[in-house]
Amino acid sequence: MITPEQIESVMHSDSKEEKIKILELTCKCKDSAVLNTVISALDDNDIQIRGEAFSALMLNENDISDVLIQKLNSQSKNVRGYSLLVLANRNDRKAIPKIIDLTSDESAMVRSCAVGALGHLKASEAILAIQKCIEDPNSEVRKSAIKAAIDIGDQTVFSKLDESSKEDPEIRNLLDYAKSKL
Repeated sequence: MITPEQIESVMHSDSKEEKIKILELTCKCKDSAVLNTVISALDDNDIQIRGEAFSALMLNENDISDVLIQKLNSQSKNVRGYSLLVLANRNDRKAIPKIIDLTSDESAMVRSCAVGALGHLKASEAILAIQKCIEDPNSEVRKSAIKAAIDIGDQTVFSKLDESSKEDPEIRNLLDYAKSKL
């Protein structure tokens, strides 16, 4: 079994190959210290390392929800955003209240991930937060919110969009998709 010291040492090295190799070994880990190091790798400069960390967390069959939920308070927007995506993809409904909070995050990337996660979880209890995000100044957040509203079956999505939003081709496509689904 991998120790916290081993993973910490490798993750602070310059060897991308060693980092990937050790992250692959963590997918059965329960140790919160090791899990915290894996989650911290979601903020690595290298996209491949971030992807391996994401995969290791997704493939972990243990209940790692509490560790992931704690990381939603991280200073790093990458750790917050990717941790909530892991929670959503693991269908962890326990995290919904915290994910709702993150729809007001300072980072547009985190807000977009949060509202997308709520849609993926079909979190109808988050309808007000999703509707608020439809009016977000960031277009990616608005698009995620529209998709989330479609995912949970919220038909008010049409009335929430102003005419300027409808000029965006992606939003128009989402609205056309919504009309066919709702």
